[in-house]
Amino acid sequence: MTSRQVWHGAAPRATAQRPATRAHIPEIPPRPGRPGGPRTPSVPGTPLTPGAPDFPATPPSAPDPVPATRVWPDPLADWRGKLYERLLVQRIVLASGSLDDDAAARLSAQLLTLDAEKKEPIRLELQNLRAELSAALTVMGVLDVLRVPVHACVSGEISGPALGVLVSCPRRSGYPNATFVLAEPRLHFGGTVTALTARQQQVTRMLDTLYFRLAEVTGREVDQIREDARRGRTLTTAQAVGYGLIQGQEIASRPPAPGQRPGFPGSGPR
Repeated sequence: MTSRQVWHGAAPRATAQRPATRAHIPEIPPRPGRPGGPRTPSVPGTPLTPGAPDFPATPPSAPDPVPATRVWPDPLADWRGKLYERLLVQRIVLASGSLDDDAAARLSAQLLTLDAEKKEPIRLELQNLRAELSAALTVMGVLDVLRVPVHACVSGEISGPALGVLVSCPRRSGYPNATFVLAEPRLHFGGTVTALTARQQQVTRMLDTLYFRLAEVTGREVDQIREDARRGRTLTTAQAVGYGLIQGQEIASRPPAPGQRPGFPGSGPR
């Protein structure tokens, strides 16, 4: 019979020839938010809680104040307004540049206001004036109903429909260096064939009104006025007097110099 060995006490140690077998237990990953664990992603739009991993250590600093911007006003705005007021007090109206519908409305308002205030004449200064056809006819209609006489004086160049504003004044004159240009207005419009036809008929009637007024004042035929406008005829102040657009040339208001004829600056004795 084979004898059995009985072991008492602790289990025998593993020898080098036979290593001891151990059970494998997987490690449990740390939970989010604990030390060593991944951060919990923040949800867009959710405010952060102080102490959370994504919460900043210090609050952001306030933005720097925006430096004040200094706006420089137009130094000539007040000066021009006062100058125009002084001219209106003297019953002088200045019309210069391009006369469109808005400018025609302002010019008409000034003329009507002066006409309602007093019965004294109005001086209308026309400086380098050019006008749209419709705007010129508007001012012409206002000048026709004024109760006080209007003296129009031309300086620089006046051309096209702006001549209708000039001839609508009962008294007309020009400075020595003025230029008068008879020219057809340039119009640009588009649309359907029906709209273009109606627009062309309207423009033809407006041009006829302008040319008939020029012919009536100058004593010339309408066809001659129309032909001169097509050719773009240019007149000096002396030629404009002969044509009938104006009645005379402006003369100096100061006393003439020695050896100078009255009323004609720069001219010598005969």
